[in-house]
Amino acid sequence: MPLERREIAPEKMKEQMDVCRRLQAALGPGERFAMVDTYGCQQNESDSEVLRGYLRAMGYAITDDEEKADVIVVNTCAVREHAQMRVFGNVGALSHIKRVHPERIVVLCGCMAQSEAIREQVKRSYRMVDLCFGPHELWRFPELLERTIRVHGLSGNTSRVFEATDTETVAEGLPRARDGSVKAWLTIMNGCNNFCTYCIVPYVRGRERSRRSADVVAEARELVEAGYKDITLLGQNVNSYGRGLNEDVDFAALLRKINAIPGDFRIRFMTSHPKDATETLFAAMAECEKCAPHIHLPVQSGSDRILKAMNRHYTREKYLSVVETARRYIPELVLTTDVIVGFPGETEEDFLDTLRLTEEVEFDSMFTFIYSRRPGTPAAEWPDDTPRAVIQERFDRLLQSANAVSARLHKAQEGKTVRVLIDGLSKNGEYNLSSRTGGGRLVHLRGPEDLIGQWAEVKITDSNTFALFGEKL
Repeated sequence: MPLERREIAPEKMKEQMDVCRRLQAALGPGERFAMVDTYGCQQNESDSEVLRGYLRAMGYAITDDEEKADVIVVNTCAVREHAQMRVFGNVGALSHIKRVHPERIVVLCGCMAQSEAIREQVKRSYRMVDLCFGPHELWRFPELLERTIRVHGLSGNTSRVFEATDTETVAEGLPRARDGSVKAWLTIMNGCNNFCTYCIVPYVRGRERSRRSADVVAEARELVEAGYKDITLLGQNVNSYGRGLNEDVDFAALLRKINAIPGDFRIRFMTSHPKDATETLFAAMAECEKCAPHIHLPVQSGSDRILKAMNRHYTREKYLSVVETARRYIPELVLTTDVIVGFPGETEEDFLDTLRLTEEVEFDSMFTFIYSRRPGTPAAEWPDDTPRAVIQERFDRLLQSANAVSARLHKAQEGKTVRVLIDGLSKNGEYNLSSRTGGGRLVHLRGPEDLIGQWAEVKITDSNTFALFGEKL
């Protein structure tokens, strides 16, 4: 069952903005810089927009140069061990900056910081970190930074601030400094109730909390009026949006509300859980002309035995039925997925079930991962004697199959004319512009940079495994 909603009162948010103004005045004249280094998913990217929004309200200019930054914020991910080790490596490397500039402030926040074990490790071994707080404290960042500056002093005091409560909240009115002017993230909910046995997210992000539909639609309208043309709705499981709200609204209804906003823009969303991907959702996607014909539907495994061990609440047959329904409503659907290889106890037959399912579905793109053991999750305690070399060989076979399917599906696009949104610069040789089709396929183009932010009709002339190439008509 969803937890009772804990909404941050408007006056509490006003207090945070008052802190921003107080800090700006206390820091005095002169230019100061802040850097936000982000790891992990789109939700973390969205959280970093809030961090930068707060920092700008405090009077900091945003920089990508850590040598220049007076405040360095590291927004972390705990989903995979590799990301965690990268964070520790990069945070450790900041020790040279602290030796030369002890007055500078290093902040570690995000999902890793929610873990008590990680906070203790940071206290013991990463003395360069001055402030450490979890995702539930994001709305309090100004207050926490002010306290850090006060106890730290501008002379390099060794006091430090560590905060991470289990109070799951919904906060409105957060300031944002968005990247770019074409694409935007729009968080519609936080947390997850699914508790997949391999996943740390419910433990660090908390339980599901949906924003009120009126607040989501108002933010979407502001984005459209500001000129954004590609809006991605974010949540750990957007399909369960609306549960716990005191209004009769689900995700399909929310899509229709946003679709009704005047303007020429595209609606995307991620991520979906197969157990909650319903015919009602697919009907709404088909009816809403602004909704992208794309769904990211993580399957994780094609083996019923492994799916049960993962606590995914669907079978192979159920997943295939969901895909069939989605394609019936949206014939041009672009379907992408996540797959984990090497889950504890996975046998060769389990893996072959996964390989056969992915080849049967023919995903346009697959994000493939080797299982990463996450302390605090049930699966982390399960024994597994499968040699790493065997897991790697299975992973390589799956990747080879996935790439072959993607290349074949992209090849079938050659000669077609598609509508794309030109969204940025490309680093692909003579093709200097990047764009996306409605289904999210990457298309490289040639043309002047002032085309960025515009829609275009493009003829696809070439392709490879990962992208399409075209000429603007």
